[in-house]
Amino acid sequence: MVEAIRDAMDVMMERDENVVVFGEDVGYFGGVFRCTQGLQAKFGKTRCFDTPINESGIVGAAVGMAAYGLRPCVEIQFADYVYPGYDQIVSEAARLRYRSNADFTCPLVVRMPTGGGISGGQTHSQSPEALFTHVSGLKTVVPSNPYDAKGLLIAAIEDPDPVIFMEPKRLYNGPFDGYPGKPAVPWSKHELGEVPDGYYSVPLGKAAIRREGAALTVLAYGTMVYVALAAAAETGVDAEIIDLRTLLPLDLETIEASVRKTGRCAIVHEATLTSGFGAELCALVQETCFYHLEAPIKRVAGWDTPYPHAQEWDYFPGPARAGRAFLETVEA
Repeated sequence: MVEAIRDAMDVMMERDENVVVFGEDVGYFGGVFRCTQGLQAKFGKTRCFDTPINESGIVGAAVGMAAYGLRPCVEIQFADYVYPGYDQIVSEAARLRYRSNADFTCPLVVRMPTGGGISGGQTHSQSPEALFTHVSGLKTVVPSNPYDAKGLLIAAIEDPDPVIFMEPKRLYNGPFDGYPGKPAVPWSKHELGEVPDGYYSVPLGKAAIRREGAALTVLAYGTMVYVALAAAAETGVDAEIIDLRTLLPLDLETIEASVRKTGRCAIVHEATLTSGFGAELCALVQETCFYHLEAPIKRVAGWDTPYPHAQEWDYFPGPARAGRAFLETVEA
């Protein structure tokens, strides 16, 4: 997945000289996760460069560049560090088209590793996606595999408006089903680890059905797609698992069609439960599919606490918790 993300930036920098990449340690060092490795050597220090440790400055400079006509793709080293730049994202990037009556646009991508599962503790494990889906003018993307990561990032860079691109760091080197003691499975052994060379894009706003089923619709994204798959396999629940891929724009059509077929719905995400994106999904399913629902909608999520270090796997919504919710929903 690291290679797919790097390849997306490489392809777009090759195709469009207005695409620039910058952030903390992304130049010579190639990024803390190596997602930008080799880009500075190939495209030079004016198109891939390091910045000070100043997220507000990174995003603020990118907004100005985007208004000027460039297409910045900037990296926030961890999603946990985006908060100093949040004002620039919300008050400037998201509002630029509206406040200028479309005289200016902001073709900006903000990449950031998100989520836990790497023993990162409270300051390296957060999932703040709901903070961005709340803001008009932003698109929010969470890929779950290398094929989608490359195609979605290319689509995000091409988009004329700002896109928040959140990369589940636990998926960088392989799919993860929530069992930390299992041997890691590399992407090279997974069908979605096969990534075409060159240019292709995956459209924003289109979900993917990862597993077809008739008893329960499961809405998930990022790492939780694999947790949901594991939970369905272990419980024997005939679950239809939808990988949302983009949270905004949201593929409500695919969600509605599935819930109307199954009559039941469960939502799985790693972020904190209260006011998490699952609450919005729950409301939308309730509004659009009320007369098709045969049981209450279940949410499985992180606890309403800071992400712990010592008890990481008690916080992480694994297959056991997801499986219990699936069974409770189909048996209700």
